Amino acid sequence: MSTTTFPKRTVPAGKWAADRTHSSATFEVGHLGVSTFRGAVKVFDATLEVTDDRFELDGGARVESFDVDEPNLKGHLLSPEFFDAERHPEIRFRAGELTEGDDGLVLKGELEIRGTSKAVVAHAEVGESGVGPDGSDRVSLELSTIIDRTEYGLGWNMDLPNGGKALADEVRLTVVLELVREEA
Repeated sequence: MSTTTFPKRTVPAGKWAADRTHSSATFEVGHLGVSTFRGAVKVFDATLEVTDDRFELDGGARVESFDVDEPNLKGHLLSPEFFDAERHPEIRFRAGELTEGDDGLVLKGELEIRGTSKAVVAHAEVGESGVGPDGSDRVSLELSTIIDRTEYGLGWNMDLPNGGKALADEVRLTVVLELVREEA
């Protein structure tokens, strides 16, 4: 994928890789109609290649690395009722179009969960570039989007006594990447 309109403010040209220590991948979903359950994925990677006319982001997250302290809940998330980690151990994201929209930068790509790929549009923010203590060029890229989890086969839910559902269908995904330029 590539785009013909390229934003003025973007990641500098080159090959970049996520610094996992200074990056994060989180999610938020409504719980019981009264609160928001927040979690994170601890093991993920992302690479980005930028040229004058191309922007290609590729990332993946290990389902087994969901950061959930409760063993029964984590087991449920890994089970076939949710992510089916044995058959689908990874969530993948690939994007190749970054454009300027009415509300800022827009990243268009494909998100794959449980073997189902769907087009997604994410709000993107590119931070200032700088140099890390080790002398490496660095830049940040923050992405956020909302997906309907049921479109990816994550349909488990529970009826509540008040007629509501245990989980909302909409899930907010936020990925904050501190990217390090790879040596040429």
